[in-house]
Amino acid sequence: MAKINIGDLPIELLLDDILPFLPVADLLHLTCCSKLFSVLCSDDTLWKHKLSEDYNFSGEGTARTSGWKFIYRGLFKPRGELYLSSFGGQWQTWPSSQLKISGTSVPHAVISQRRSHYLTVQRRSFHALDSEGKLHVWGTLNGTWGPYTADSQGFASPAKQAKVPHCLKLPSAVRSVSCGRLHSSCLDSKNKIWTFTAWGRPFYLTSPILADPEYMPKQIECGWTFSSMLTKSGDVFVWWPFNGAMGEAVERKMQDMDSQDDMRAYATDELEIPCIAWGMDIMPARLTPIPALPELTSTGKIQESKPVALIQIAAFDNHIVGLTNYGHVLKYGALHDQTGPPHGRWEYVSKILLEAPAWEVSAINGSTQLPQFSEQEKILQHPVFSDPNNGDKLKPPGRIQITHLSANFDHFIAYSTGDSSVVLLGNTETTPDSPAKIIPELQNRSIISVVIGDYHNAALTVNGKLLTWGQYSNGALGLGDPLSLEPGTPGGFATPRDRTIAEQNRRAEPPAVSVPTEVRFDHKSKKPRERFCVSVTAAGWHTGALVIDLDNEDEDDEEEVGEAPPPRLNSDPSSSPVIPLPGIFRIGHAGRGGMGRGIGGGIWRGRRNAGGDTS
Repeated sequence: MAKINIGDLPIELLLDDILPFLPVADLLHLTCCSKLFSVLCSDDTLWKHKLSEDYNFSGEGTARTSGWKFIYRGLFKPRGELYLSSFGGQWQTWPSSQLKISGTSVPHAVISQRRSHYLTVQRRSFHALDSEGKLHVWGTLNGTWGPYTADSQGFASPAKQAKVPHCLKLPSAVRSVSCGRLHSSCLDSKNKIWTFTAWGRPFYLTSPILADPEYMPKQIECGWTFSSMLTKSGDVFVWWPFNGAMGEAVERKMQDMDSQDDMRAYATDELEIPCIAWGMDIMPARLTPIPALPELTSTGKIQESKPVALIQIAAFDNHIVGLTNYGHVLKYGALHDQTGPPHGRWEYVSKILLEAPAWEVSAINGSTQLPQFSEQEKILQHPVFSDPNNGDKLKPPGRIQITHLSANFDHFIAYSTGDSSVVLLGNTETTPDSPAKIIPELQNRSIISVVIGDYHNAALTVNGKLLTWGQYSNGALGLGDPLSLEPGTPGGFATPRDRTIAEQNRRAEPPAVSVPTEVRFDHKSKKPRERFCVSVTAAGWHTGALVIDLDNEDEDDEEEVGEAPPPRLNSDPSSSPVIPLPGIFRIGHAGRGGMGRGIGGGIWRGRRNAGGDTS
């Protein structure tokens, strides 16, 4: 038999069926064998696969298309240190003597020990997914009952606090997780869907339709009071764990479990929460199919024979936005409870997003269509692109195809990728006639991820720079200590007098930041350090990020890395602890805005006055 040279094998076979299964050491050795293998073993798709397999890191939530080998190297053997960074939160991590105004406005880092590479934020808690698919949580899932109401109870109580990170003991590894306002949902490696209204008593969906391969879960996404899933078929299912038939079923089950002493879900000495799982046999509501949609000629992508279908969703306050494989953006409203879906329908809003100079995008109910916004030329007519008297006029984008969505609270964002990336923001309340706005500083910046808090926002660029803007939100912008920043700079007070008054009364906060501004992750270093932000998350009044330290010199240069100071209760008596997992930078406050229990287990929330707009 003739010998086969590995270099003679088809490239597709090497990239798809051989190289992904080789140990990293072998891949690195192969790069030295020939120019061919030097190229093949540096393939971005290959290293994205290795990141997913070895670290459970998929880059979910970003539009990153390259740089996977660089990130793998940073996670596997960082030149400096690997951090999870967070800023803000309703509990402070600084000694009270250091706090002169509310919040933690400086990114706080603790060296990572758990290889936690995916972080998502809930109103008063963090959820971190590690490389083994274990889910770590800290804070409180539902802090509306006060910070000490469940101190003596187990994690069967939604109000029970995890003052340090705890690992949820689930039967299978977790693939992805999403957070709502008072709950979270996750998808495990066996495609089982879990929902947590209490960390110690999660339920999983048992509907027979989920066994159909066509309805295999593709994405899990939590809105304010509901959870949703996008299936392989492009269908969207929604369920409400706090109201309706499912809410009543949850309440009955909790009462039944409360009568049994062995179902309190007390944490172990190893900081593990034993999850007492139970099945929910109520069928989630299926949303109506998407309507017939026009061909988007402005994308430069010819609509092929493949049918138009949803490939991504993002959920927020009683709404879901969806993205199709051809770049259409749609919105489904009236998702207050289970009575909404039969009367709702998908609304085609790409016409607003793509052809209007959109900041405030309409929440359209009924069957309203916007044909006047159906051509790409409309967006190029916006003054930011076309005004000859605008000295800061931006270069018009050539072709636009929205590729990613994100949403939270009452805003959503649709954005494209590449050097001429476009970032467009919308919400639930404006009409087609409302004034629109494009944030120039976000355009043409190679943005790969945009996340939204209650009143602040963050955007991540392909080269690892993190930009934040919006309200101070107890430090969630992470731009530095307002008392130390030069007055008039982003994140600082407007004038020296304002800063002096704030220092004296300890209650004032700096003005909102309108221009996206870069976050530094070396505030506590004795000299500047080079750091690369891999991913970012935000919710409520806090922000979190995964950050790689690229500087391997002066490793002892950090002043307080390695141990987080003990938590201190904020002046708000309803606050709950948000303590960083070892490896977490924190900024800001977890969003205490008026929120509490409503009738029948529903949730109400107050709107912030004086500039609730996140612009």
